[in-house]
Amino acid sequence: MGIRTAPGAFSWLPYIRTLDPQRDRHEIHRLTAGFEFPFDYQRALEFALFRTYCVPSISAVLAESGEFAARPQKRYDDTAILMAEMVEHGVDSERGHESVRNINRMHGMYDIANDDMLYVLSTFIYDPIDWIDRYGWRRLDPVERLAAYHYYAEIGRHMAIRDIPADYESFARFKLDYERDRFRYADTNNAIGRYTRDLYCSWFPAPLRPLVARGVYAMLDQQMSDAFGFPAGSPRLRALIEAALHARSAAVRFLPRRRVSRTTRDPRNRTYPGYPGGYRPRDLGVERAHGRARRHRGTVPAEARASGTITGAAAPAGPSS
Repeated sequence: MGIRTAPGAFSWLPYIRTLDPQRDRHEIHRLTAGFEFPFDYQRALEFALFRTYCVPSISAVLAESGEFAARPQKRYDDTAILMAEMVEHGVDSERGHESVRNINRMHGMYDIANDDMLYVLSTFIYDPIDWIDRYGWRRLDPVERLAAYHYYAEIGRHMAIRDIPADYESFARFKLDYERDRFRYADTNNAIGRYTRDLYCSWFPAPLRPLVARGVYAMLDQQMSDAFGFPAGSPRLRALIEAALHARSAAVRFLPRRRVSRTTRDPRNRTYPGYPGGYRPRDLGVERAHGRARRHRGTVPAEARASGTITGAAAPAGPSS
């Protein structure tokens, strides 16, 4: 299928094509996610995170943390903003270092298998690509696809994730194989899935929430529905949602080229009013906000402590007080 593009005046793509997908990975990905497709990246990553909850070993960690039950909006905001900070400023920037350090600190509170971390990383690459291929105002260029792989592989190295596949195609195969082998029903999947569904519904007026819940079911594939124990979605409702997404893309295709990044300006952020004004990435996260001790099942990996992402004061062995 050919690449659908708007004329050059409406897109950053002509400039993106002059860049190198490995050397310029951050600039390319920032343009793609923050300027070209901010709406699509946000929606795609919402469903990408939802997708990771189909894995019992992942949903069990989230259920143990208690954050989804007690503070689902904050859990959503922390994840979205910390990842957006790295997209906006780069993982090697001061704010990027703070973001990775905070992510490593929170992950270090639990025993998380390397393959689970690797899978979650893969969803940040491929789920937005799949979404944009279906619903975006153009398909992503090969340069943008490769840049996304190199950008998130770099983040994975800063997070001390091991055995990151060596190329775009290998990582895509890993993701498919992992989902085939690990997606299955568990009560923790169902619980985390319900908390997340209810969070999405809470963003809309109360009379619309039952319809939003049905829309969530409609947008899940059968593999995900089975893993959550959710009812099968309505094909008719899915067709209506997809028609609306295609209609939106048809209009967006002819809008002027965006001049301001929207990565850290998510209107769904309810936890940090006015963000990014008045906040730093180090202010985000479970232990920063609540300052309460938790049983510390693991530690920040030694590789992460030794890397440039754990700088200044030593990374704490446990939650901050």
